[in-house]
Amino acid sequence: MCDAGRASMSYFYFDFRDINKQNWRDLVLSLLIQLSAQSIRRCDILSRLHFNHDSGVRQPNDDVLTRCLEEMLTIPDQHPIYLIFDALDECSNVSGIPTPRKRVLQLVKELIDLHIPNLHICVTSRPEVDIRDVLEPLTSYRVSLHDESGQKKDIEDYVRSIVYSSSEPIMRRWRKEDKELVIKTLSERADGM
Repeated sequence: MCDAGRASMSYFYFDFRDINKQNWRDLVLSLLIQLSAQSIRRCDILSRLHFNHDSGVRQPNDDVLTRCLEEMLTIPDQHPIYLIFDALDECSNVSGIPTPRKRVLQLVKELIDLHIPNLHICVTSRPEVDIRDVLEPLTSYRVSLHDESGQKKDIEDYVRSIVYSSSEPIMRRWRKEDKELVIKTLSERADGM
């Protein structure tokens, strides 16, 4: 649908290994750039924001960025827009007031509260309590893979492929019993990840 111009999609992966992919501002800037690349009208909105901030000399504050995103999402007569926030649980929940994760959850709530009929939001996460507390009342559809046998089997298959891989020279010397113990232990303790 996106390739045919009948929908727009923006994707953001919260990566605990990358400090630039763990907070509200990085998320919003990424959404703005991705959405503007898919529509001339949205590109015009971003260009206006850039111009109004001395062609990038001044950084817009968070409220301005939020309004810009809302403006892009509420352009009349748009095709469906899909926003995907992947691995929200990897967004930090330990520093700052509010924490980066709380700010992202607040943004999700604000976007849902706009009641934009063509906006669809998908959030993936481990079932962390703070995330569930905010998202469960907002969701129209929820899927949990956390304790699914297929999820556990996929994890076990992945661990098995690494342990028995010929590209890992040190593991080639392990005894079969040791390999099976590693597979069993890691698969059981993976906690869905």
